Amino acid sequence: MSKKPVSDWTAHKGLARSILQDRGMRRQAMGRSVALLLAVFAIGLWGIDDWLDDSLWRFIIWWGGVAFLAVFVVMFALYDALAVIREERDRE
Repeated sequence: MSKKPVSDWTAHKGLARSILQDRGMRRQAMGRSVALLLAVFAIGLWGIDDWLDDSLWRFIIWWGGVAFLAVFVVMFALYDALAVIREERDRE
């Protein structure tokens, strides 16, 4: 066998799989995602609101990114809920 280095794609895929399969790591990643969402939301409301008001495109791109992050957090929470149900069914 050759000793080829692992590609970034393979490493990231393995990391994502390990996070999604472990309940503790999944909850920790979800908590960090919610904290990031709240921070970005607060920055947009109070930190850079004047900067966002200067351009319609900045406003749309910023709040579009916040909306994308919010949808990601909701989907992550839905995945977690379904994974917990599956884990509990498998336990019985």
